[in-house]
Amino acid sequence: MNSAYIGKLMEIAQQDHNVVHLLADSGTGYDEMFRKNFPDQMYNFGIAEENMVSAAAGMATVGKIPFAFTAGAFLAYRAMEFIRDDVCFQNLNVKIVGMGSGLSWSSLGPTHHTTEDISVLRAIPGLTLLSPATPNQVRACVQKAYEHLGPVYIRIGMNREKEYYEENCTISDSGMDVCREGSDAVLFVTGSILEEVMAAADLLETEGISVKIINVVSLKPFSAREAISCIGEIPNVFTVEEHNIYGGLGGILAETVAYNGLYARVHPIGITDCFAEGYGTHVLVRKANALDSVHICQKIRERMKE
Repeated sequence: MNSAYIGKLMEIAQQDHNVVHLLADSGTGYDEMFRKNFPDQMYNFGIAEENMVSAAAGMATVGKIPFAFTAGAFLAYRAMEFIRDDVCFQNLNVKIVGMGSGLSWSSLGPTHHTTEDISVLRAIPGLTLLSPATPNQVRACVQKAYEHLGPVYIRIGMNREKEYYEENCTISDSGMDVCREGSDAVLFVTGSILEEVMAAADLLETEGISVKIINVVSLKPFSAREAISCIGEIPNVFTVEEHNIYGGLGGILAETVAYNGLYARVHPIGITDCFAEGYGTHVLVRKANALDSVHICQKIRERMKE
């Protein structure tokens, strides 16, 4: 996803010299690629995420379109006050990109995990929140953020996520799309964990359980109308996210169901009010926290029997 982000940003930067790439010592080879091609459109603030976001706000006031990029945990938590007060309170045209959503920084542990960013950021007024599932969706989100006049936060993975979308895909007006049709349960999912959910659906299908999968890219604004339409008459509603279920996609769906008087029960699957366990590869850490396809399948099967 990092490659997809930088590649798309370079396309836009070549056409619009007001686009600038800001980073806080993220230290990837992709950043060096951008620097080589656009040396006058890139600024490295070192390990000073708050300063980077504040500077981005200042740049936006003089017509620049800054994309501030670094580890998601250091943006969503450390720089939250600056996102809130300097960017969103002023409604400035700043794009903030958090690298390593969910458990992506698997070998570095909970200090680097981004498993509460949706909860933290969706409460800030005026901030659009996008959560792509694949590299091609990252490209589409960068384009959408560039075209949107106002603050945008994009949370992206970093572990060679499986692709399910065409190269030139776009983000629908509702910010969600049906990845798979089904009739026994409907699963709303966001972010790169989509690949685990798709694999879980294959396992469930062998047991005669038909699952409808909705990939949610736009967490804010969230289309309650589209979500209600997707649920329809299906009584079993699940959310799957590599994030704390409190305030995340599970919370968003529960609010939608409750506020609109739907007769459905939301079953959230994610991190349950704790910090993630384990260190190692992304695959191993997902498994340690019961967020791999086998555990997701098991949880859906069990809860449908309740």
